[in-house]
Amino acid sequence: MAGKRKTNPAGSTNSYRGDVLRVLGALKVATTDQIQRIGAPHLTFRHADKPTPSKQKQARTASHTAALSDMRGHGLSENGGSTETGDSLRNLTPKGLQAASYELQRPVTEMGSTARGAGSSGASHPMAVNETVIAMLRPKPNMARLTKDPAEVRAAAQAAVDAPDGIGTIASYWTEVPLPATGTWNAPGKGGAQADIVLTAPQDRVPLLFIEVDNCHETAEELADKLEKYARFFRRKVKDTDGRERPMWRTRWNAPATWSGDAIHPPVLLVFNRIGERNPNRTVPRLMELTRHLWQGQRRKGFHDYDGRIPIIATGLNQLREHGPAGPVFLRFGRDHKQHLWEAIGNPRREAVEARAREETARAQEEHRAKVQRAAQEQAAKQAAEREARRPVCAGCGEKFTDERWQVAQATDWGTPKDSHPQLCDSCKAGAVASAVPTPSRQEEHQEPLPDWAKQTDLLRFPRRPRCTECKAAFTDERWKAVNRTGWGPVPMEARPTLCGDCDRRYDTDWTEAWPDDPRPQPKEQPQEQDQAVPEQRKTGWFSRLRG
Repeated sequence: MAGKRKTNPAGSTNSYRGDVLRVLGALKVATTDQIQRIGAPHLTFRHADKPTPSKQKQARTASHTAALSDMRGHGLSENGGSTETGDSLRNLTPKGLQAASYELQRPVTEMGSTARGAGSSGASHPMAVNETVIAMLRPKPNMARLTKDPAEVRAAAQAAVDAPDGIGTIASYWTEVPLPATGTWNAPGKGGAQADIVLTAPQDRVPLLFIEVDNCHETAEELADKLEKYARFFRRKVKDTDGRERPMWRTRWNAPATWSGDAIHPPVLLVFNRIGERNPNRTVPRLMELTRHLWQGQRRKGFHDYDGRIPIIATGLNQLREHGPAGPVFLRFGRDHKQHLWEAIGNPRREAVEARAREETARAQEEHRAKVQRAAQEQAAKQAAEREARRPVCAGCGEKFTDERWQVAQATDWGTPKDSHPQLCDSCKAGAVASAVPTPSRQEEHQEPLPDWAKQTDLLRFPRRPRCTECKAAFTDERWKAVNRTGWGPVPMEARPTLCGDCDRRYDTDWTEAWPDDPRPQPKEQPQEQDQAVPEQRKTGWFSRLRG
């Protein structure tokens, strides 16, 4: 503990120092009361037993006051004067801005200035800007940090939790942001504007919103001139990283390509804080007339088209504090009634028209799909009925063919065997085939199984056992094998392969008796034995003839 006290003599914690960095990094200058209301809103409901509001304020801001004291010792923060009510103003040093960039996760180049000297004139405008941020943010107390507090404290805090939510976090807000009509972001030229607040909270349906705070010191003409500078900035285009020209504001902030269906500029919210001599009830109508060319849309069928226009909205700071963004306290220029913020910056009539158009399109598409489906079903039923009418009927039993039998009976493609009984069903065909098979002879019934050579039927003349064309007897194995010779080799091919052995021999005998002088060559006799003597042939050379 001694080490911690030496580093942070005021006894501050990392949590409260982080609150200071985040709040002052976003707002640039603020009071301790504002830092506490944003960073630790649960403390707002404590110390209600203190006798005076001043004592209550001192007690609930003590933790952040200690954090500011320690940070001032580290060179991160400094006192920046005081407000008109006597509250001390605090701002960050350049070193503190760099530390705040890590807390807010922003580039150091986008942190802005240190706001030194803002309290020299009471900082009435920065204080109004801060109160606008708090009214838009509506910080919610952490009920887990009030478990040991009295019941009335927890009840008041719970009422704040149950109230309508605000928009974004403190990291969603930028203050004093230059909008260069000329020059660059870091070195703006003349003719540009400076936004009091820039809000980016896409998680709360507010992708980008520019806020101008007026303490009712400016005239309608002065405000109109400022809005002209906004329009000039929105129209400015620069080359993006891909080499294409885009609006300059899109190179820094992300926002949808269309806003409520319109290719329009980001909205601008005017917040009037009635501390000056100007009456906003008279300023706003005059401002509407001066800026009509900036916000007025074109009438379409059922809605207005705001292409190339700026949605300009007005409200009061007191109403914003009371109702927040969800309250009907925002008046958009060109409309005659107040709305909540999301309706005011949007185009609800166009959204309703487009929603109805989408519903009608979806309904028409569904009806078309149903019509096509019904037509397909009717066509399928018609084709099925026509096919059923063409289904063949068995000539034997009168039953209709099955799909499988019908397909087999009408198969005529090459390589598909033709059916033997295309007019019969499977059962009748089986009976017809069985009745057409001849009764096996006694010899076939007692015949031994086929030899191996007869089972290999690839190159045989008669793959199945043949029958004699004369006597109808089945061939014996020897005769079957003999007639299957193809003539290749020394063994001659059979002359009558369709006759059995008996009929073949009987054929030769009958032919010889009927034609004894038949000149047909007879079978060659067997060659004589090798040991018989061969008679010596007489020499017939030319020398023998000379001798004779």
